[in-house]
Amino acid sequence: MKRLQTLIVLLVNVVMLAVAWAAPPAPMLPQIDNGQITISGWLMSEKLDGVRGYWDGQQLWSKNGTLFQPPSAFVADLPPFALEGELWGGRGSFETTAAVVKRLDDPAGWLRLRFAIFDVPLAPGSFSRRVEKASAWFAAHPSPYAFVIAQQPVQDRAELQRELARIERLGGEGLIVRDPEALYLAGRRPEILKVKSFQDDEAVVIKHLSGQGKNAKLLGALLVELPDGTRFKIGAGFSDEQRRSPPPLGTTITFKHNGRYRSGLPKFPVFLRIRRDLGL
Repeated sequence: MKRLQTLIVLLVNVVMLAVAWAAPPAPMLPQIDNGQITISGWLMSEKLDGVRGYWDGQQLWSKNGTLFQPPSAFVADLPPFALEGELWGGRGSFETTAAVVKRLDDPAGWLRLRFAIFDVPLAPGSFSRRVEKASAWFAAHPSPYAFVIAQQPVQDRAELQRELARIERLGGEGLIVRDPEALYLAGRRPEILKVKSFQDDEAVVIKHLSGQGKNAKLLGALLVELPDGTRFKIGAGFSDEQRRSPPPLGTTITFKHNGRYRSGLPKFPVFLRIRRDLGL
């Protein structure tokens, strides 16, 4: 019996080490654009509001090392080298996408998604060369469930703002702008910029505050807390159904705002959604 228990412990340790070894490396992440960096000659693309995915050449992982369970058809045409991208179901579909990828057995849901690829993290050279490698693969091995996100050269900030306005009219979230010569380096990097007409952030729901007038007996606002302990109210952005059944206490939510006051409070915060992909 002791030998069997020892063998089981050893097997568990081997599996855990294998998972730790295969899990994705630390990703390269965008900084928020502050308007100070010269972006002429950079590449811009739509920022797709999906769940980040990492293909290691054999398996598909979340950014936090959770092993996804897509059906074989979804990954059949992916290459034997690493890819990074967004698991995406279309504009405005983030919550549906997050729910699909968290379920262990939803092949039909997966086949309504696509893997939108934006980098080849282990390939050498510049961003442009890395993306060319992915494009060449899918030109030879087209997949109905994967595509390389199109990159468009940007001349100046006026053109950037025109494209941002166009994407937002279509219901998109914003843009990503990249230095085409940038190497792949982990962490938040100035070579990748996130461009939006608003900022977004996350907070934890502390209390439900009752409404008045038409919202009497319904949610009027959420009292929420930022990671630094700052507390404030969010009273806008809720549907009638969300006011009847608000996000539970302790839930992490995403909200948008127009920057911060000197006090640290967000300006004009508006509820966007419950953040359902934490832990992925």
